[in-house]
Amino acid sequence: MPKKTKTRPWDAAEHLESKEDMAAYLEAALEDGDPALVAAALGDIARAKGMADIARETGLGRESLYKALSPEGNPEFATVMKVVRALGLKLRATTSEP
Repeated sequence: MPKKTKTRPWDAAEHLESKEDMAAYLEAALEDGDPALVAAALGDIARAKGMADIARETGLGRESLYKALSPEGNPEFATVMKVVRALGLKLRATTSEP
């Protein structure tokens, strides 16, 4: 009888160990351009840093952050900016020309 392989869902938050990892992950999500992906990426980064800490720093509720920063969430831009700031990250604009 073949041995069963145990699997578990992959969680990006477990692999975001440095600020550089987090910035690169958010940058990739921003380049994709899908708002739901950006929100989910911010949620992954916030979970990696500690959602309770991010909630405290932003003044927002932990549960509401989990909801807003999920793939189904639709956070207000003010929430996105508060979270980005609390994560120690910055958003910046560049031209799309090659």
